[in-house]
Amino acid sequence: MMARIRLDPPRTLTYRLAAWYSRRKYGEVLDPLAAMGHHPRVLRDGGRFEQRLAKWNELDAGLKHLAVLASAARIGCGWCLDFGHWEAAEHGLPMDKVQYVPQWREHRERFDELELLVLEFAEAMTETEPSVTDELARELLARLGEPAFVELVAMVAVENQRSRMNAALGLTRQGFSDQCAVPPRTARPNR
Repeated sequence: MMARIRLDPPRTLTYRLAAWYSRRKYGEVLDPLAAMGHHPRVLRDGGRFEQRLAKWNELDAGLKHLAVLASAARIGCGWCLDFGHWEAAEHGLPMDKVQYVPQWREHRERFDELELLVLEFAEAMTETEPSVTDELARELLARLGEPAFVELVAMVAVENQRSRMNAALGLTRQGFSDQCAVPPRTARPNR
């Protein structure tokens, strides 16, 4: 599938600055950034939001990343899985675990009890009609505490937005995971 929008937006000052930053940080212009370049205010405000998200630190970074990947996998966002796999490698997360996130239910033995709860929660929250149970929320609240639980909820919601936007824009793999030692497994089809 090809992108549904041109990835060569008008070269506004906002886009040029964002593209420069993206090349500096990631080695190339991220496709979602190029797509948002068609609407400079969306690009600018989205960039500010992402910079603020990066400063959140109540939730363990590994758990946060597993939740984000589980949400992206549930939606089926190839771009998010590709980039998320690369990002996990860049942050030194265990790739022998990360690669199994799209099929975590079939590989439960690779995850500890708290990670399994986070993966289940991320999927339940990502369902078109969220299926988070009181029991699951209580268990995570007891283990994480309120600040980290709120951050988990917010990160899964943010990834839902990212993945749904990228999927609707037709963005697919950009080749980030090709740089990783272990290639990502693909997302399961929607249930």
